[in-house]
Amino acid sequence: MNLGNVSLQQWLQRAAEWVLSSGLTVLFIVILTIIALRLAKLLSARLFAALKRGTEEIEVHKRADTLGSIVKYILSVAIIGAGVMMVLGELGVNIGPILAGAGIIGLAVGFGAQNIVRDMISGFFILLDDQIRVGDVVEVAGKSGLVEKINLRLTTLRDLAGNVHYVRNGQVEIITNMTKEYSRCVFDIGVAYRENVDEVINVIRQVGEELRSDPQFSEDVLEPIEILGLDQFGESAIVIKARIKTKPIKQWSVGREFNRRLKMRFDEENIEIPFPHVTLYMGEGKQGGAPPLHVSVLEKQAAESK
Repeated sequence: MNLGNVSLQQWLQRAAEWVLSSGLTVLFIVILTIIALRLAKLLSARLFAALKRGTEEIEVHKRADTLGSIVKYILSVAIIGAGVMMVLGELGVNIGPILAGAGIIGLAVGFGAQNIVRDMISGFFILLDDQIRVGDVVEVAGKSGLVEKINLRLTTLRDLAGNVHYVRNGQVEIITNMTKEYSRCVFDIGVAYRENVDEVINVIRQVGEELRSDPQFSEDVLEPIEILGLDQFGESAIVIKARIKTKPIKQWSVGREFNRRLKMRFDEENIEIPFPHVTLYMGEGKQGGAPPLHVSVLEKQAAESK
């Protein structure tokens, strides 16, 4: 009985010593871990709140919330992992073999899943830099289409024919976003050499203003048509370049309607949109004369009736 009492007293004494030493340290680590988790949550929320400030666009809010949740998850895993290792150390557990085993496992996973890691890192920076949003029309890795879905690993595109393309973010080197903030429709308008350039430009500008004043297209056209001028001398036409600034993803519908109206107006004004043709040049002699070109017309007479 006495031995039992002595043993119990020794155990209580050792427990009290542990609580006053290592126990307080473990409690402090747990409290510090909880505070760090709260700070990580607050930091991630405030960090990406700046992306949502001053705008009501749904896609911007979704992107900010997605990035915030990813950052919060990474910070939480790192904080909890560090806290667990510190607690194990205070409990007398040798964490050296645990860290070595984790390193070996991580190395093996890294070799086997390096493409996935690269995809996720690339996807994170694509989202962070706001290069692509759901609803944009982009060209990536040789494929183009409407962005239906994007995450850290994959970007999903649907092209005009309805085909769905899955592009790994690690394969994306160049992104062409055709609907970022605004779009432009560029026109190369070819007319015959005999046409007066200034008159043609005036007609193009009138058609652009008519399209912009049409209630059906007025909200989509952001600025008056911009005539860049005579751009090139082609083989059978002179080319006048112009462009219209539109809302994102509206450039194609506006451009098709502008082409339709311009064709009708050219027909009314008798402005020729030439077919490809070739001009024959016979050359000149040193005296300024050109070699003769003999043209003969042969007519086949109808045979007389018997």
